[in-house]
Amino acid sequence: MHAGGQGVWQARMVQALGASVTMCCVLTGETGQVLGHLVGDEGIEVLAVRRSGRGAAYLHDRRGGERIHLAEAQGDPLSRHDLDELYDLTLRAGLGANVIILSGPAGDHVVPADVYRRLAADLRATGRLVIADLSGERLTAALRGRVNVVKVSDEELLADARITENSIEQIVHAMYVLREEGAGTVIISRAERPMLMLSNGTLSEVHVPTMQIADPHGAGDSLTAGVAATLASGGTIEEAVALGAAAGALNVTRHGLGTGRAETVRTLRDLVSIYPMTDFPAITQSLTPDQLAQRVKDR
Repeated sequence: MHAGGQGVWQARMVQALGASVTMCCVLTGETGQVLGHLVGDEGIEVLAVRRSGRGAAYLHDRRGGERIHLAEAQGDPLSRHDLDELYDLTLRAGLGANVIILSGPAGDHVVPADVYRRLAADLRATGRLVIADLSGERLTAALRGRVNVVKVSDEELLADARITENSIEQIVHAMYVLREEGAGTVIISRAERPMLMLSNGTLSEVHVPTMQIADPHGAGDSLTAGVAATLASGGTIEEAVALGAAAGALNVTRHGLGTGRAETVRTLRDLVSIYPMTDFPAITQSLTPDQLAQRVKDR
């Protein structure tokens, strides 16, 4: 039995990189009780709304060395009272933090999307740095509240119909649209291909050594954790993305999601290269999002 979920994997890697981390969550029913103990035993501080009901869980068969999905249950939606309590404790924890990661819940209908807009807006209003690792309606809502960093994968862009094909032109266009919608820096992960970053008006490719894959799951969450840990310690966005890329690269070599030794991550970080994308001078320097959309349409 293992503690899992996006927030758990991110918190685990943030802690592995030497930063203090608090996970705000709802712990529901028997699975919630178990989850709280497992995460707490890892040394992660847990602030939780505890309630009865059905908690989220999944069942995998890993006896053959691969994850074979057998069953999954989403958690019950939050009541208005539980939602108020979760918002309060998250805001309280955020006020004591340098960086906040907004992550997705275990279930599409557990937390209303507008909660992410409100949290992003309120935390930014207090001068906190907010990272959104979201997709779909939750990403759109967080952007309305404005965030410092957005991390999303190219597959999520496709699923959200922000692009219609996985081409560099469409991805770049989507990055500029995300910036216009409320993101300060945009990071796009692309599986085995170089990541893309749009920050301070500069579009860049992020190259990391290709590692042999034991399990690709959780690499994006380790990336986000590396970005958060670096920004929390006062690093630049370039330093943050380099460490995040290294954490994600190491994660795929391991079966434990969100795991890895900080020393190895930092050694890999020295092998990460960030290159400005000079192949798209018109895109990076002069075109508006509307002009970018027309450029993609013309192709």
